[in-house]
Amino acid sequence: MSVINVGIIGFGTVGVGTFEVLTKNREIITNRVGMDVIVKKIADLDIKTDRGVEVHHSLFTKDAMDVIDDPDIDIIVELIGGTTKAKEYILKAIERGKNVVTANKALLAECGKEIFEAAERYGSGLAFEASVGAGIPIIGALKGGLSANRIQTILGILNGTSNFILTKMAKEGLFYSQAVQDAVNLGFAEDPPTLDVDGTDAAHKLAVLLSINFGTTAPFEDIYREGIDSLTPDDIRFARELGYSVKLLAIARMLDDRIEARVHPAMIPKNHILANVNSEYNAIYIDGDFVGPNLYYGLGAGKSSTGSAVVADIMNMSRQIRVGLKGSAPPLGHIHPPDKEIMIQPMEELITSYYLKVTALDRPGVLSMISGILGENHIGISSVIQKGRQINGSVPIVMLTHEARESDVQKAVLLLNNLDILTGKTVTIRVEE
Repeated sequence: MSVINVGIIGFGTVGVGTFEVLTKNREIITNRVGMDVIVKKIADLDIKTDRGVEVHHSLFTKDAMDVIDDPDIDIIVELIGGTTKAKEYILKAIERGKNVVTANKALLAECGKEIFEAAERYGSGLAFEASVGAGIPIIGALKGGLSANRIQTILGILNGTSNFILTKMAKEGLFYSQAVQDAVNLGFAEDPPTLDVDGTDAAHKLAVLLSINFGTTAPFEDIYREGIDSLTPDDIRFARELGYSVKLLAIARMLDDRIEARVHPAMIPKNHILANVNSEYNAIYIDGDFVGPNLYYGLGAGKSSTGSAVVADIMNMSRQIRVGLKGSAPPLGHIHPPDKEIMIQPMEELITSYYLKVTALDRPGVLSMISGILGENHIGISSVIQKGRQINGSVPIVMLTHEARESDVQKAVLLLNNLDILTGKTVTIRVEE
């Protein structure tokens, strides 16, 4: 064999990026792999639209099975996304003994068990570096350089769209809706960017990282997620006055018998390394028991960076094919994965500090009434910001609590929201020290 043939299913943004990397860096890739790696077929429902790259018309087909069933194609690259047709095509490719590369974090998070088991059963290679962090080589790090460690903590800014929006709100004082529109206009967000801003995208990626860490699929549906759409410029400004930045964080901590796994807006100290990750950039902080803290930073989305990660997987598989290896190590990197399932701690058992913003009528005794409700629910106040500026007769009262239990905080918030003196809903942001 003198050539590695690649078939691409899905020729959208990432498909085009993958094709560009393979063609523009063909000489580098050939030298590093030891064989020529070329695209033999591309399947997409739209084969007429100009994508801005030169592709010979003979490469195109509308039928994905033309790619999967081609006996000369060694590696199938799935880039259509979603969990329906993508799953069907990947499973059919695996059943035919093809090696598969995908960037589909939603599919791996929600249907990973079936796909990982099929890859092992049929001896097919399955690689997915581009599914988390695009060009950030975090999956390779977990399966390779960090694999001798017990990972204690994962903190990640895993969604570039949300990070762009929060950066706009922090630096320009924009309201959420204004920042979203800017993100859409600049091409950083879909319209509407639901899965990005509600925490789902980051939760998919966190599930993939947890699955690699433990060698068994993480229960995506048990990962708590909360979005950024209720945040205001005032919340970000008050957080800054208290010494914090606000980020949408994916958080995982390894407890004694369970895992803390959650995605939500969080306040982190301004001197924390993640606090200065802005715009569309992603960063993943990992703490291993022997290696200590590691940080991985870069563009977490986009045509070029995601295409780069896809091609890296293609190259690794090509090297294995070149030396006659069938398949590869198990997709999650564990030869003997644990028998027990990953158990995620219920969110109501979380213990952390909280930012609370209460908008109340400017009357005597209001603060004592609020602090009384908090005290009755075992919540201590560490600092308070009370602004004298009235807005329609109301003033914001901002409090930072000592560590408290999530269930107690939620109970207290319900009681606060029933007070007649409050003129708006209580805002809660968890604090990560």
